[in-house]
Amino acid sequence: MDLDPDYNPRFKAKINTKWVATVASIWIQCTSGSLYTFAIYSTVLKSTQGYDQSSLDLVSVFKDVGANVGILSGLLYTSVTSTRRRCGGPWVVLLAGAIQCFAGYFLMWLTVVGVLPKPPLLVMCLYMLLAAHAMTFFNTANVVTAVHNFPNYRGTTVGIMKGFLGLSGAILIQVYQTIFRNKPTAYLLLLALLPPITTLLLMSFVTISQTTEDDQKKHLNGLSLIALVMATYLMAVIIVGNIFSLQMSVRITIFTVLIFLLLSPISVAIRAQKEKSYRIIKYLLEQNSPEDEQNRSQAHFVDMGPSHGNYDELPAGADQERDMNERKTPEWGENMNLFQAMCTTGFWFLFVTTACGMGSGLATVNNISQIGGSLGYTILETNTLVSLWSIWNFLGRFGAGYISDYFLCSLGWSRPLFIVVTLASMTVGHAVIASGLPGALYAGSVIVGICYGSQWSLMPTIASEIFGAVHLGTIFNTITVAGPVGSYVLSVWVVGYIYDKEASDDGNMCTGTHCFMLSFFIMAASTLFGALVALALFLRTRNFYNNVVYRRVANTITR
Repeated sequence: MDLDPDYNPRFKAKINTKWVATVASIWIQCTSGSLYTFAIYSTVLKSTQGYDQSSLDLVSVFKDVGANVGILSGLLYTSVTSTRRRCGGPWVVLLAGAIQCFAGYFLMWLTVVGVLPKPPLLVMCLYMLLAAHAMTFFNTANVVTAVHNFPNYRGTTVGIMKGFLGLSGAILIQVYQTIFRNKPTAYLLLLALLPPITTLLLMSFVTISQTTEDDQKKHLNGLSLIALVMATYLMAVIIVGNIFSLQMSVRITIFTVLIFLLLSPISVAIRAQKEKSYRIIKYLLEQNSPEDEQNRSQAHFVDMGPSHGNYDELPAGADQERDMNERKTPEWGENMNLFQAMCTTGFWFLFVTTACGMGSGLATVNNISQIGGSLGYTILETNTLVSLWSIWNFLGRFGAGYISDYFLCSLGWSRPLFIVVTLASMTVGHAVIASGLPGALYAGSVIVGICYGSQWSLMPTIASEIFGAVHLGTIFNTITVAGPVGSYVLSVWVVGYIYDKEASDDGNMCTGTHCFMLSFFIMAASTLFGALVALALFLRTRNFYNNVVYRRVANTITR
């Protein structure tokens, strides 16, 4: 048995491991959620540029388009990580995202402070598009690299990456309330600097490692625990901040504790490296012992090479690719390119469910400040809603990935079944918000936020299982286009149109439950339709999951 090919005694090699890459990706994700705080700086955009609600909704739609149309990031990732023509790595994708993020938000800040003249609405939309498009590069590099590094636990790893991205909105709002309280203009400048600087410092650590270790699940559970602790802490801070008026010294203390929590994932990477070094030393000692070779192999704790028995392995060999090209119609579970995936019903089922789930979720979070204002909520309460949305978003992203992994591995449940459940629950959430009852916005946003977040981890994971991991970045980013399509229809043609129609002529303001009631009943109908489409996907893929995915996952666990 050969020594682990990933082993290298040099310090540089020790810090370039899959665990260090995971921690670096987590930290980048934690600063990449600026789009979830749109409600904070949308007010200053509306006041300084003189926008009405429909104009502001149009800017938010361009935000959603930029954040969800990640085809270019997927193509770039495939190009720079291809085994045939590798010319860089994930860091190239992250660098491209950092440049776009700085350019978009910095131009918006210059416009708001008056350094640049007031641009036409379309130009401001393009600024927003550029800043939002950067997030697809961060997300693609981090998520797809995690899938490659942990192919046996893709649901958990996608949930972790998407979960920390969901938490980032609450993290950035804590930064805003501690350092830039009631200064949304300065906060815009922060968004132009913080994500790019963080990415530039960490991008060289985000690398692909093709080795498999037996204790991966334990360390992934450690990262999951840290994420849950951080989410619980942020939720407690948000609730306490809503009940009491916190002094600045208390906010600084809260923020300091948050920084320590953000640094804690590095402990998992250190522990994983120590255990790996211990196993390597033990292996070398066993190699020098007089035991039988077979017994030594059975006693060895580390799988010393890439796993070739998994359905989610890295790019297939030339022979398999030749066979697929000859057949022209690869089967589900094999590595498909974008065109081949688009020729399947599974692709379009995922596209429709994404349009209904993500589209209505985006329309909700983009208008949550206006909804709160129409129902008489204070500014602090609406900011609290935005922060809590990030928590619910995280729980959906993390929980859906982790729970679907558990039920798939233990009971063989098909993962699309969880899309059916979450979209049906989302229908209830929209109806609760539409009721306009006291506290309905809080309760409804919890349901919608969790179910919306779950789509972000379920869809990429299902796409990787059905279409393979080689072109995952391109395929799942193409499906994600459905999000802004649904958001545009629901935000502009439904929410914005009905709000402006109900608003008074004085300041384009609307007060009362009638401002958004019809809009949310329409969104409830759209998510119900999405649940029915997801049910069709479940029935279509049930045999595939039972006969292919579940068996291969079970074989991997029992190896």
